Amino acid sequence: MTDQAMPGIDPERIEADYLLETPVDVGDALEAMAGEQSSGTFVPLPAETPELKFRVAARVERFEIVEETGIPSLPGAMRPNNGYRIAKATLSWPLENIGPSLPNLVATVAGGLFELKQLSGLRILDLRIPLEFASAYAGPGFAVEGTRRLAGVQNRPLIGTIIKPNVGLTPSETAELAESMFDAGIDFIKDDELQSDGPACPFDERARLVLDKLKQHSERFGRKPMYAINITGDLDQMRRRHDLVEKLGGTCVMVSLNSVGLVGLIEFRKHCRLPIHAHRNGWGYLSRHPLLGWSFAAWQKLWRIVGVDHLHVNGLGNKFSESDQSVIESAKGCLRPIFATKPCTVMPVFSSGQTAKQVPATYEALGSVDLIFTAGGGIHGHPDGPAAGVQLIRRAWEKAVSG
Repeated sequence: MTDQAMPGIDPERIEADYLLETPVDVGDALEAMAGEQSSGTFVPLPAETPELKFRVAARVERFEIVEETGIPSLPGAMRPNNGYRIAKATLSWPLENIGPSLPNLVATVAGGLFELKQLSGLRILDLRIPLEFASAYAGPGFAVEGTRRLAGVQNRPLIGTIIKPNVGLTPSETAELAESMFDAGIDFIKDDELQSDGPACPFDERARLVLDKLKQHSERFGRKPMYAINITGDLDQMRRRHDLVEKLGGTCVMVSLNSVGLVGLIEFRKHCRLPIHAHRNGWGYLSRHPLLGWSFAAWQKLWRIVGVDHLHVNGLGNKFSESDQSVIESAKGCLRPIFATKPCTVMPVFSSGQTAKQVPATYEALGSVDLIFTAGGGIHGHPDGPAAGVQLIRRAWEKAVSG
């Protein structure tokens, strides 16, 4: 095998870090978690021998109580004797339990844990994944360097925008708007995630008209911006739409991750020959409560191993609930290797209310220009037109990088 595990990763075990809240002894709660997600059940069984448990049982690697509270975060937990304890903990599983399978990894590290009555809160903070997963899945096909090559942009962020209004435009109106963005000097355009294949704007017609405008632009100016057209749908639909985009000369497709699911993306990635622009819409229902769901640090590793090339991370001063600190840590995570010789790094996509104003703080916090910086209203709504909006953001990045 050519891939190497990152330092500190046990090559034979899967590790998951948790933030948990419990009304019982933390050690007892962790033992319940370990038993539920490996060999154990709520009563001892004859077949669960010491030898079997030694071989396949989940292990509590470490834990630390960080806080105590008198109010549970979630309903349905056991009644406390003396309040609730919040702890950080790590569990591990032998790889032989499931093999290098991402769907079964999710069943193992999440599964029934969120339903245990010993827990009044649970959040997956991070995952450390054995290197066998690197060879089991394709990983990103283009990532940062391939995206830069196709878009013809080096040594600075890709400046992008979104088709606005989100829905309501016809295919010809969408193509005209896209053409105005191409002429404005944009590097990247994406469909809004709400624009798919509705009767008012059918996918095939929209793709043909938009990508014909893109072809004309590239022939006139020798420059081909990247257009991420939303192919989200059933698996057969996504494959067919991908092939049409490729036939028409497109260089990117967009997929809504939470809509198509992990297995949907795994199967689509086997077919895909274009960069995958991964939209995380729906992320809030997995993450918004601080003691429920997944952190982005853990969740994004699944999709990177499968093989997305760009991944949304929100933006500074965004219109949503996510903090700036969380946004930057998410973006840094996209650029942080998972495996030593197959890093699965992807290009973070900043979006949501972004303008030239956020550029200096974004660069200072991230320390990299390997990103796509998308602005909808910040470009479409510029009083001097979209070309002025694009140039303003590009100059802001030049000034931020030069200091």
